[in-house]
Amino acid sequence: MPTFVHVSDIHFGQEKRNGEIVVNNDVKERLIEDATRELVRIGRHPAAGILLTGDVAFAGKASQYQAAGEWLDRLAAAIGCPKTAVHIVPGNHDVDRLEISNGVELMLREIAEQGEATLDKYLANATDRRILYGRFGAYVPFAEAYNCPLDSEGGLAGDKPVPLGNSRTLRFIGLNTALTCSKGDKEEGRLVVGAKQRVLPITPGEELIILAHHPMAWLRDGPDALAYIRNRARVLITGHEHNPTVTQETTPDGQQLLILSAGATVPPSDERLLYTYNLIDFTLCGNDASIEVTVHPRSWRDDKKDFEGDLAPLRGQDPNFTLRCPNFGLPPAAPASTDEVAKRAAVDREVVPAPEGPKQVEFEPVSDEFAFALLRFFRDLSPGQRVRVLVRLGALPDDWSDELSHAIERQVLDRLERAQRLSQLSEAMDWVTAADSDGGNRNND
Repeated sequence: MPTFVHVSDIHFGQEKRNGEIVVNNDVKERLIEDATRELVRIGRHPAAGILLTGDVAFAGKASQYQAAGEWLDRLAAAIGCPKTAVHIVPGNHDVDRLEISNGVELMLREIAEQGEATLDKYLANATDRRILYGRFGAYVPFAEAYNCPLDSEGGLAGDKPVPLGNSRTLRFIGLNTALTCSKGDKEEGRLVVGAKQRVLPITPGEELIILAHHPMAWLRDGPDALAYIRNRARVLITGHEHNPTVTQETTPDGQQLLILSAGATVPPSDERLLYTYNLIDFTLCGNDASIEVTVHPRSWRDDKKDFEGDLAPLRGQDPNFTLRCPNFGLPPAAPASTDEVAKRAAVDREVVPAPEGPKQVEFEPVSDEFAFALLRFFRDLSPGQRVRVLVRLGALPDDWSDELSHAIERQVLDRLERAQRLSQLSEAMDWVTAADSDGGNRNND
């Protein structure tokens, strides 16, 4: 059964003093060692993946995500999961505040004061959408690399299924609670996620695990969002407040929800808090009608200069939580109709996407090969290199002059994957990176 290493609020790039850099880097190295050692001890190595609930960076800069990616690669290798098996959502520090002009600040203030209807008004305008999501400029390709894209029409921040066996699945859904974050830090109760995010799906055989940076109390529409989560999800994992706690709730009609509030893996320098992270494992039980979620909180012991188990977040509770899963007993959905299959085949035949406005992201499972291609394309290549790769493949015309957004890039890659051209994509990425390392002297053959 799957086990995850859960980190939150790592704040890559926050350090201002050399000593701080050395200490924080040492803590991150010890976390890799401790997670590996503890997974072996509890018999859960290799892990299934990494959960990262926001504030990957400190100021939303590309260099900070580069450092984060290098560290995540080493963590993934040590705990035995593919380096693509990272589930992330953005936090308020993943917003580049330098991209918040006075005009954008007025937009965000109006949304905070008037709520969802105003958010929808801005999302309906293509220019306003670009401005709103432009604040996530460096985060967007980083998240796309891990197949956790931001839906630029106000939708989800990732959606990944994890099979449990016996036709049961955990579906990890990410919420972009930082969508309306501004420059200020006093935003509790003023953020808005909107209906496209908070109205959660119900799918036979699937139970939802919700990842969000902000606890629901930080959202203007948080009470409604929490009502959906309480009745349609089994686990809610949040960050931001740097106060690790684990709480199990039962609604009046018998629905169960486990709420895990994370501490900061690397707290800001002005907060004298512990470095923390969690191991979380999921086990199918109860005649495949329940899951057992076991939480292993880990905290830094400054006297030992290492991590160890910490029972405080459990508040006297047993670390094993059994949650009933009503969706595991629902009848299966009907198969796609012939018309739907034909429409999908027609889309697959297209090669170059029309430069249309953004579409709401449709999340589907991807193969391991495609996951690694996404990681390399969006995380390891520059924007110019990505264009050259697609032109070399003939997926874009030589005279392509339209703006190449991340949404269009992803549409092209999806079509290359459906056309079974991933090996050609890999070869093109090899060629472009080799050409650049040769100083651009390689012939265009």
